Amino acid sequence: MRACLDACVLFPTVTREVLIGVARAGLYRPIWSDRILEEWARATVKLGPEAELQARGEVALLRAGFPKASVPPRDADLARLHLPDENDIHVLASAIAASADVLVTLNAKDFPKQTLAFEGVERLSPDAFLMQLWAETPEPVETVVADVHATAQKMLGEEIALRALMRRAQLPRLGKALSR
Repeated sequence: MRACLDACVLFPTVTREVLIGVARAGLYRPIWSDRILEEWARATVKLGPEAELQARGEVALLRAGFPKASVPPRDADLARLHLPDENDIHVLASAIAASADVLVTLNAKDFPKQTLAFEGVERLSPDAFLMQLWAETPEPVETVVADVHATAQKMLGEEIALRALMRRAQLPRLGKALSR
């Protein structure tokens, strides 16, 4: 399965780490464009100047780890597509160019399901996408989430309940399912 990751799901660290972790486990092939990665790096500026530098380092690691993930949008798709926010057209165009099955985004209003369906792309939130992967192959998802949880606790220097961490990462259903 190919999944195009929107910048908004790469920005939150926990969400990104879980999504990339399950990609490393081979559960799907991640897709993005250089512009999507640039949007993510620029969005971190609001966290401080060092955050952008860190994001750019992580972008370089993603490019090295997934050399075939960056798929540029085709000019013809950019010209013919229409979305409520024209600044999101490049995301859908990259998904189409890569023959992505899924577009993973938190931005539902700007990616109407009927428009994506016409292009053969399903829109899913990261929570719904990860729940689908977990339902199909639970063990690798559980392992990745446990590793991300442990790393988050270590970085915070305190215990945090898995469900609370997942809720903060906008992965509430996954957190609930894995906390049982």
